[in-house]
Amino acid sequence: MNLVSTSTAGLLLAAGEGRRFGRPKALVRFGGEPLVSRAARILADGGCDPVVVVLGARAEQARPLVPDGALVVEAVGWEEGMGASLRAGLDALAGLAPAPDAALIHLVDLPGVGADVIARLGACAAPDVVARAAYGGVPGHPVLLGRRWWSAVAATAEGDRGARRWLAGRDDVRLVECGDIGAGTDVDTPADLPDPPRPRPNHGRRS
Repeated sequence: MNLVSTSTAGLLLAAGEGRRFGRPKALVRFGGEPLVSRAARILADGGCDPVVVVLGARAEQARPLVPDGALVVEAVGWEEGMGASLRAGLDALAGLAPAPDAALIHLVDLPGVGADVIARLGACAAPDVVARAAYGGVPGHPVLLGRRWWSAVAATAEGDRGARRWLAGRDDVRLVECGDIGAGTDVDTPADLPDPPRPRPNHGRRS
């Protein structure tokens, strides 16, 4: 697995209150691990550096779950929706010195996305890239945005649409098929959670 260039940041949006789920999805456990911990770890395992985690609802409970080494940003006005989280995250990345070449934007409620999806998408990283993962040809998340586009995306990020409107107006979005290694289905209710990954069997090697 080729890792993402270290000039590619991972940006995890985890600020929502999870109305339909009944609690913030950042706090939901999957396979014994909080989704916010898992998603941040997967970004790092896929090669993203730095990893920025945007919190909002019940941030005081979610913050201790963020892995060491990740940067935490609390989105002002997170109640507005994903747009506020995306703006906060992109602003934080733009303020880094040096700023990364690209941001790989991931959502906390995608347990079917693993480090191999992150690495495959991140292999396209460049300052002017616009790319997103696809599953069976259907565009999904994560989304990869070169630094050139951050201010334009932030300017159009409103409500729960995030970068959707900006992406919809472009004909240069590169789709990176990931359906063979992951699933882009989000988790809206407890019933949507897939079966947790099973631990690999230990057959007991002889020393």
